[in-house]
Amino acid sequence: MEADRARLRAFIEAHPRLFVLTGAGCSTDSGIPDYRDTNGGWKRPQPVTYQAFMGEKSTRQRYWARSLVGWRRFGRALPNATHHALARLEQQGRVTTLLTQNVDGLHQAAGQRSVIDLHGRLDEVRCMGCDVRLSRHVFQEALVELNPAWATLDAGDAPDGDADLEGRDFSGFNVPACPKCSGILKPDVVFFGENVPRDRVDAAVTSLNEADAMLVVGSSLMVFSGYRFAAAAAREGKPIAAVNMGRTRADPLLSLKIEHPCAEVLSFVS
Repeated sequence: MEADRARLRAFIEAHPRLFVLTGAGCSTDSGIPDYRDTNGGWKRPQPVTYQAFMGEKSTRQRYWARSLVGWRRFGRALPNATHHALARLEQQGRVTTLLTQNVDGLHQAAGQRSVIDLHGRLDEVRCMGCDVRLSRHVFQEALVELNPAWATLDAGDAPDGDADLEGRDFSGFNVPACPKCSGILKPDVVFFGENVPRDRVDAAVTSLNEADAMLVVGSSLMVFSGYRFAAAAAREGKPIAAVNMGRTRADPLLSLKIEHPCAEVLSFVS
């Protein structure tokens, strides 16, 4: 472990302008489960797709019922040592931009200033018809008001505010409509099968171009929306270091790979 910390410290010191990309491994110490195992495979059924959410009332009922239960803990999650270490790196002037695949807002809660939320934020809900925005905390109150019996249920945590409510009948679950136009309300995150907004990609590419090197923390990069930045860095000849438990899609591109828990490896940042 000490040797790996020394290698990462040397990498950071050699590249004073880092483009950082983070994934679910950053937030597991905050009590938010990740999606993939150490081989990059799914630990559970794949998340709901955009097409199913928008096209099927039953999918929306199932999603929001599970979210009602899962949000109680997800919405109270706090930054952990990894988030704070990365924020300190930024304060030291070593990070140009942090691009996160996470939707929990914990980097900002730790004090990170230059953050691009590649896949959006779960703490906001938007109408797919008129684009009105609601706080997820406000929407939680509406969900509970319409479905009081569900508010007392408990279940195991699943990634991104989901909860393991297997075997339940969701057909009677009431999903609030948009208060302005009665349209479909969706968490303001990028679902599988949905495109990342172009402005976020462009901002991240610009930041990557300005960086000396790339640091990946807690991501397998199995999803192309994240992997594309490692591929771009490699094409430009920028060194890439990764701190991740297990395989990443970018392993052949890495200059440095460390397979230890993020917080332990980054504990030298003070």
